[in-house]
Amino acid sequence: MSIAQRLEALGITLPPVSIPAAAYVPFVRSGNMVYLSGHIARKDGQVWVGQLGKNLTTEEGKAAARAVAIDLLGTLNAAAGGLDKVVRIVKATSLVNSTPEFTEHHLVTNGFSELIGEVFGEAGKHARSAFGVAQVPLGACVEIELIAEVA
Repeated sequence: MSIAQRLEALGITLPPVSIPAAAYVPFVRSGNMVYLSGHIARKDGQVWVGQLGKNLTTEEGKAAARAVAIDLLGTLNAAAGGLDKVVRIVKATSLVNSTPEFTEHHLVTNGFSELIGEVFGEAGKHARSAFGVAQVPLGACVEIELIAEVA
């Protein structure tokens, strides 16, 4: 099954590249590597605001991380000239807006990792880090950045 067919089966339509909210670019390509800037969680077109352990559950955070994955796929599609040109998802870094007591950052980030695995199969298996942070830009609950190898 092609990546386009997998996306269609999952009911996913890729969004356009988001316009940066500050002084940076959405991605940088260097050789066969693409570095995607952090994307924040959005729900219904708005910033998905909240803090894990305070007013969001782990399952809600996981859904937010999945939403970030979809946005990142849109940017990666533009950066690579098509998702079929992605050789491997190399690394993801996840920042979870959470209380000091919250310890399920890894489970929140699974929302991202599981979708990437569904879309890319073996090439979607990636290294990652998941951190709890005191705040994310605009009060978003999750921010994720991505590194990929492309053909």
